[in-house]
Amino acid sequence: MGGRNNTQVSSFILQGLTDSAGIRLALFTLFLLMYLITMLGNAGMILIIRLDLQLHTPMYFFLSHLSFLDLSYSTVITPKTLESLLTSAKSISRMNCFTQLYFFVFLGATECFLLSSMAYDRYVAICNPLHYPVVMSLRRCCFLILGSYLIGFLDSFVNVLCISRLHFCNSNIIQHFFCDTYPILALSCTDTHDIEVMIFIVTGTTLVVSLITISVSYVFILSTVLKTTSTSGKQKAFSTCGSHLLGVTIFYGTMIFTYLKPSKSYSLGKDQMASVFYTIVIPMLNPFIYSLRNKEVKNALCRVTQKRDGSRQLK
Repeated sequence: MGGRNNTQVSSFILQGLTDSAGIRLALFTLFLLMYLITMLGNAGMILIIRLDLQLHTPMYFFLSHLSFLDLSYSTVITPKTLESLLTSAKSISRMNCFTQLYFFVFLGATECFLLSSMAYDRYVAICNPLHYPVVMSLRRCCFLILGSYLIGFLDSFVNVLCISRLHFCNSNIIQHFFCDTYPILALSCTDTHDIEVMIFIVTGTTLVVSLITISVSYVFILSTVLKTTSTSGKQKAFSTCGSHLLGVTIFYGTMIFTYLKPSKSYSLGKDQMASVFYTIVIPMLNPFIYSLRNKEVKNALCRVTQKRDGSRQLK
C-alpha cells in the first residue's frame, strides 16, 4: 500500500511520530492531557470574556477570537493524531487529508493577521490613548476580524487548490503525523516547482506582512514607552504588551523555522518537533500566557466565580 502506479490515490498513510508501541502510548497520554487543557483553557477564556462586562473591550474581543482559533486549530490536528497513536490507524482519505490541510492553513493564516490586529490595538491604546475609543470602534474591530478570516480563507484556498491538482503515483506515505504542505508536495510525481514558488510567495507574504505590522507597531510602542517618565506607566505598558509579544515570538518563531524555506530542506525529525510545538503546545500555552500575567483576567475570573456562588446561595 506504500507505492502505487496510478495518479488517483484515494487515501494516504500518515507515517506518524514513532513506530514504538511504548512511546506511542506515552505520547498519546501526553497529547490527550495537553488537548484537554487546551480545550478547557481556551473555552474558559472565551466564557470569562463573554460573561464579564468589564472585559468587553477591543483587546479581549481579539483575545476571544484568538482562543477560538487555538481551540479550532488544535482540534483539526490533535484528534487524528491521538487516533493514530492509540490504534495505529494511519490511513486518511484524500478528501479528509485535503480538508485537514485546508483548515490547518486557514486557521494558521487567520491567526497571523489576528496577532497583527492585536498589535495594532496595543499601538493605538499606548500611542494614541485619547482617541482609542474612536479608532478602535466596534466597526473597526469587526473589520479587522473579518479581514483576518478572509485572508486566511484566500491563503488556504490557493494552497489546497494548487496541491489538489498534483498527481501522486510513486507513494502515498506522508512523512508526517498530519497532512501538511511540504510532506504532501514530496509525494508528487509531477514537477512541483511552480506550485512550490506560489505557495512560498503566499505563505511568505502572509508571515512577512503580518510580522512587519507587528514589528512597526512595537517600534512605535517602545518609542512612546521610553518617552514616558512615569515608572508605573512604563510597567503598565509593558504588562499589557508582554503577553502578546511572548505569544507572537513563540508562534512566529516556529512558523518561520518550518515554512520559510525550500521544501527540499524539510527534515522529518526537526520539522515534526516544530509542528508538535505550534499545533499542540502553543494552543495550550496561549490561555496561560494571556491570563497568568493579566490582572484583569484574574479579577474577571474572581467576579464570575463570586456571581456564580451568589446565585447558588440565592437558590
